Amino acid sequence: QVQFVESGGGLVQPGGSLRLSCAASGFTFSSYAMNWYRQAPGKERELVASIAPNGGTTSYSDSVKGRFTISRDNFKNTVDLQMNSLKPEDTAVYYCKNYYATLWGQGTQVTVSS
Repeated sequence: QVQFVESGGGLVQPGGSLRLSCAASGFTFSSYAMNWYRQAPGKERELVASIAPNGGTTSYSDSVKGRFTISRDNFKNTVDLQMNSLKPEDTAVYYCKNYYATLWGQGTQVTVSS
């Protein structure tokens, strides 16, 4: 079945960096755009970054543009999110998924705090 396993979260100080990784399985990974989402406490889940199936096109929410970079490896079926210049408001559980899957992974917690 379709599965997403996120990793790489943790506690980081403001201004620091983290790299998240997502391993996907159960579908033809190279045929689908992939997305990173996040959900902060008490807030709705939001889309933060997307990447086209061939990796040629990326898009970002205004809140992370210029600080986050999404990338993918279609041989390893993974999608990463490099997060730089982290802010306390980036604190959230981060998830990856394509547009069509109905089930979410467990996510990975990112906490930005001094």
